[in-house]
Amino acid sequence: MIKIAMVGLGGGLGAICRYLVYETYLSMIKEAWLPLGTITVNVTGCLAIGLLGGIAETRDIFTPEMRALIFIGFLGGFTTFSTFGFELFFFLRNGQPGLAALNIFIQLTAGLLAVWAGFSLARLV
Repeated sequence: MIKIAMVGLGGGLGAICRYLVYETYLSMIKEAWLPLGTITVNVTGCLAIGLLGGIAETRDIFTPEMRALIFIGFLGGFTTFSTFGFELFFFLRNGQPGLAALNIFIQLTAGLLAVWAGFSLARLV
């Protein structure tokens, strides 16, 4: 039961952080041609899971409850893959396949590189 509570707590905190990042971008950039808030959240989430996953793999510092809080809860609530799919749908529906393809390329490439960078950083720590 404690793990479920940790997932809920982490998910709520992650969702709040995602909202704050998204709103920050909206207030700074009124006419963005790509969903920069979503890209930032997804790449940052990939970096964090790479870093923390690398640390978890090499050190025994995360209890099962902390893993539930951070990996499943916080990062699950923070990253926005469903929003990514929704935004792609709108690009395609609005006849913007080039922006859809660019968005896919940036999100997947930057996300993979961020996971790799996080994992590499974990080895240095």
